[in-house]
Amino acid sequence: MNRLHIDWTACDGRGLCVELLPELLDRDPWGYPVARDGRRDPEIPGTLRQHANTAVSLCPRLAIHTVEQDIAPIG
Repeated sequence: MNRLHIDWTACDGRGLCVELLPELLDRDPWGYPVARDGRRDPEIPGTLRQHANTAVSLCPRLAIHTVEQDIAPIG
């Protein structure tokens, strides 16, 4: 499972990631990206993976990253 992580110490709220991932991200009142689902690191659906990779590579502050989370086995 891939998630999108925003490094709040690096982000300056330019909003390019929000423009590239409007299905996943919105802006807070100050222009900073926030996940539409309210999670800190929102899950990236397979259909948006390429768009997420583009947003990561174009972020002028290198403030967003994709992270892979392993799912723990049950039992």
